Amino acid sequence: MTPDNIDFDTVLIANRGEIARRIIRTVRARGLRSVAVHSDADADAPHVREADLALRVGPAAAADSYLSVERIIDAAMVSHAKAIHPGYGFLSESTALARACAEAGIVFIGPSIEAIEIMGDKVRAREHVAARGVPVVPGFDASGLSDGQIAVRATEVGFPLLIKPRSGGGGKGMEIVSDADALPAALGSARRVARAAFGVDALLLERLIRRPRHIEVQVFGDSDGRVIALGERECTLQRRHQKVIEEAPAAALDSDVRERLFAAAVRVAESVEYTGAGTVEFLVDADAPSEFFFIEMNTRLQVEHPVTEAVTGLDLVALQLAVAGGRALPAAPPITGHAIEARIYAEAPERGFVPSSGVVMRFEPPAGVRVDAAIESGGRVSDFYDPMIAKIISHGPDRTTALQRLDDALARTVILGVETNIAFLRLLLANERVRAGDLDTGLIETLLPVTALPPSAAMIRAAREEWNVQAPRGRGDTAARAGAVWAQMRDDAVRSVAFLTDAGEVVEDTSIECLDPMETVVSAAMDAEGAVWVSESGRALRLRPLDRRARLRHRLAARDRAPERAAGPEARAPMPGAVVVVHVEDGASVTRGQPLVSIEAMKMEHPVLAPHDGTVHLQIAVGDQARRDQVMATVTPSTTEEEGTA
Repeated sequence: MTPDNIDFDTVLIANRGEIARRIIRTVRARGLRSVAVHSDADADAPHVREADLALRVGPAAAADSYLSVERIIDAAMVSHAKAIHPGYGFLSESTALARACAEAGIVFIGPSIEAIEIMGDKVRAREHVAARGVPVVPGFDASGLSDGQIAVRATEVGFPLLIKPRSGGGGKGMEIVSDADALPAALGSARRVARAAFGVDALLLERLIRRPRHIEVQVFGDSDGRVIALGERECTLQRRHQKVIEEAPAAALDSDVRERLFAAAVRVAESVEYTGAGTVEFLVDADAPSEFFFIEMNTRLQVEHPVTEAVTGLDLVALQLAVAGGRALPAAPPITGHAIEARIYAEAPERGFVPSSGVVMRFEPPAGVRVDAAIESGGRVSDFYDPMIAKIISHGPDRTTALQRLDDALARTVILGVETNIAFLRLLLANERVRAGDLDTGLIETLLPVTALPPSAAMIRAAREEWNVQAPRGRGDTAARAGAVWAQMRDDAVRSVAFLTDAGEVVEDTSIECLDPMETVVSAAMDAEGAVWVSESGRALRLRPLDRRARLRHRLAARDRAPERAAGPEARAPMPGAVVVVHVEDGASVTRGQPLVSIEAMKMEHPVLAPHDGTVHLQIAVGDQARRDQVMATVTPSTTEEEGTA
């Protein structure tokens, strides 16, 4: 018999990244053997090294590896794993995996197949809980309806509307539609993303609550039929339906509403005889906080479960293992203090939150808080998977303390080599409404667009010092690029070095020697392209050194171009990805800001826009793989003769 009377001794984790690492920690702490799986892209990933055994399950594409039920089951059989923990995401809510486990005699660490089937279909779940007296948002199932029929039903429900896939979660495929004119394009985009993420493109349309709060209740059920609520989480701070900041308990929630939410969540779970960890999600109207509506039930552990662990003192993965092994649930513990989690994404807020991929040259997590990370120094962030690379979780006796501890931790976090949202997270935490707990899901939109700030004098100084040390040593690609530029720059005064930011600005450090060397602590590292990454107080930038000739060329280009033409004629890919749709025909007339093509990367779709009015000349096709900064199209101005680029 294994520890705590659990009747399995080996657990296969059917996931990757920080999810797998977090589950491996508990599996090992419980005295069990852990088995990791990996794609070719993750062969050297941290979760692969940390498990007791690691097995390859396919190529980089998730559909051929992490999403392959057959390959996951084969790995379990080869490793003699008696249980599979699906983590969160991928196959965590897959009835196919749960059914395959049952057929193979493997314990699926999750709820029953019936519970997943009912709650995994948003339309069926709505009908199921509504029949049990749980309030739902007005809406309709669009499956089998033509676009014309959908338009009629949408008008009956009333705009604005929220479109979302019937299956899946995580905000993938969700679109907000303000009026009937915007409906056709939104339906097309939602179907494409849903088909790519979940394999089906069936949609559900619901009335959009204008100032919603997103509150979810953590529930647990055991095989004896007992269901408990382990508190609620505030998940209101979102962008494009992707959660950014989560906290427990919810901010400024009336105790009566809280108890009613708990009762409704338990009723939902009991209606499907739920076992294991689950989350029942609700919308609470910020303008009428006594009202709430069921959204969906996630039949798995959530990304944000650490905040519940912090305020309850429980290890929810250990509780999952115990329940899967037949043990009864303990009494629900009291809630202690306040916890907040920030999700760190590899993305560029200043460039419209496009994903960022590449080698992480340096990762220095902060001390004194919990950090769940998928990355390490020297590792690679792939463009095949979700862009979330780490989570930082703070805990304190009250919300104000937890907020301050989280902000301090983010300021001490260093990630060089990929762009991240850390600086934006700090901006968000400093917002007056966030501090006051006056939240709704549209709050983040009020902070957009994000302005690209120039590097500080300390950042330029650190970049110059790193450049002067590393460039002369040139290794591999760096030698060819950095060494040649350094050779041209060394005749300049060492303290006068120019860099080009990703925003296209030329910055210099001509007065660098006047600065106090103790002014701030900045980290810097040079990448294989010869660019220098610098980080200060959580903010990281890529700076590309310029020789005198390039410096002059950029200055002349900035001076000579008209303001509306500053972007040049080229529409470039903001990140690597696959071209999934071309919105215009070659030779068509387009206007500034019009979508030309859409690129899919890290499970999200991103449009490439026309830089100005003119005639478009396409240079790609659907199915092409784009590199970051690759030219997707050029737009010849309609009114003036096209200018050459500097």
